[in-house]
Amino acid sequence: MKAIGVGYSPVLVLLVLGAVCGQRRPKPGRMPSARRPTAPQPEPKEPTDFPPPILGPPSIFPDCPRECFCPPSFPEALYCENRNLRQVPAIPSRIHYLYIQNNYIDEVTAEPFQNATELRWVNLDNNRIRKVDRQVFEKIPHLLFLYLGRNSLKEVPGDLPSSLEQLRLSRNQISKIPANSFSKMDHLALLDLHHNRIGDGAVSKNVFKDLKNLVQLNLAHNTLKKMPGNVPQNIYQLFLDRNNIEDIPKDYFQNFPNLAFVRLNYNQLTDKGIPKKVFNVSSLLDLHLSHNKLNNVPNFNHRLEHLYLNNNNIERINGTELCPFPVMSPVLNEEDLPRLSYLRLDGNQLSPPIPMDVIMCFRRLKSIVI
Repeated sequence: MKAIGVGYSPVLVLLVLGAVCGQRRPKPGRMPSARRPTAPQPEPKEPTDFPPPILGPPSIFPDCPRECFCPPSFPEALYCENRNLRQVPAIPSRIHYLYIQNNYIDEVTAEPFQNATELRWVNLDNNRIRKVDRQVFEKIPHLLFLYLGRNSLKEVPGDLPSSLEQLRLSRNQISKIPANSFSKMDHLALLDLHHNRIGDGAVSKNVFKDLKNLVQLNLAHNTLKKMPGNVPQNIYQLFLDRNNIEDIPKDYFQNFPNLAFVRLNYNQLTDKGIPKKVFNVSSLLDLHLSHNKLNNVPNFNHRLEHLYLNNNNIERINGTELCPFPVMSPVLNEEDLPRLSYLRLDGNQLSPPIPMDVIMCFRRLKSIVI
């Protein structure tokens, strides 16, 4: 792989919107790592092998569960992570932030949440959760962030609170999304379902139709063969890496006025499966098509800034065919120039030098990897 600079040094591409995709941590505390510390012994597989729960330090709060830590400087937070817990302890009414990741919980029941009506943030990542009782979310109607990644869920939990802004369900065994899973969830901005077992049948109905303010939909690493239907029109980021998608309907992206990031790496896309003008979307800034079966560079809108085509079967690149204006035309207005600044083509059947018509057309190119 060789990076060829065209005027400037290689640029660093920012792929996600920090305000939405980053885990916003409350100022007084810091969200602990979701990884289980490396243990000298293999992780127990049977309940009889589980190590005993670890008690927290003495607390100034009389309602603090013995298994948890209640920091005096942050009375709204309850830290119960890495405590070998089998169940959720009773949550005090003052708690807004619950960290209970990295335990052995297999079912979430409603009883511990009886008084936890002020909860805003719940992290249940990396447990063994198979079931979440529907009554749980009746107790916490103002929840904004719910993390249930790295568990054993087989379907999206029911009766989720309409207040949710982020729902993270990655790395489960989800193959079913009930039709009303996201009903009335007008505030949801991020839905992360990557690394599950979601196929075309699970997303064929109007499961996403109520998510009017969704910014990011992550369905990467599932078993989709088709592009998902009824994706909310206001979406900014659509991640579909590592599925089995073979083709894209010709008008698929035309009704997304804000779509800026599309990731389709590691699919089964061929030239036949990509209609000529499917990526001619003026809002699109960042397009990933790596590790597919493309023989040619697809057409794209002149506003696209970053294009990833590495590890395909591309043998040639023709700037004259791709250019939105005649290559030898005089200098256009700055606004009319193609905005492509980063192009990755390594892992194809190409070799330097870069064709002159590519350089003449894409005059803002700062780096090409070939």
